[in-house]
Amino acid sequence: MSGATTSYAMKTTVALPYAQAVATVSDALADHGFGVLCEIDVAATLKNKLDAEVRPYVILGACNPPLALRALEAEPDIGLLLPCNVVVYQDADGGSTVVAAIDPVVQLGVAGNPALEPLAKDVRGRLEAVLRRVATAG
Repeated sequence: MSGATTSYAMKTTVALPYAQAVATVSDALADHGFGVLCEIDVAATLKNKLDAEVRPYVILGACNPPLALRALEAEPDIGLLLPCNVVVYQDADGGSTVVAAIDPVVQLGVAGNPALEPLAKDVRGRLEAVLRRVATAG
């Protein structure tokens, strides 16, 4: 997996065309128990609302229902921090695609509920596996 992480995300850059990367990410998420609850085409939205031209960019709202249920049982307001977002965007030169996922340990850590920590680590492991799969596809 190539690419840096930030304090709140894990990411990789792949030599896949943007559309193929989006499809690969969606398939990898499904294989690791996640459904995509929402897909926000940021580029199309900004074009429509602001007439702004930006690189292809999508936000995928990923949810693993059994894990989401456990989180909601431990912390009813945790829905404010769900789903786990994964972004896919064309890099600045257009030659590769970046895939980044929120770090759920950081994301759910905001709640300050120790019961969520093992769950967040489980979700992180699954999202890391998604990124590894995408990295090997390109």
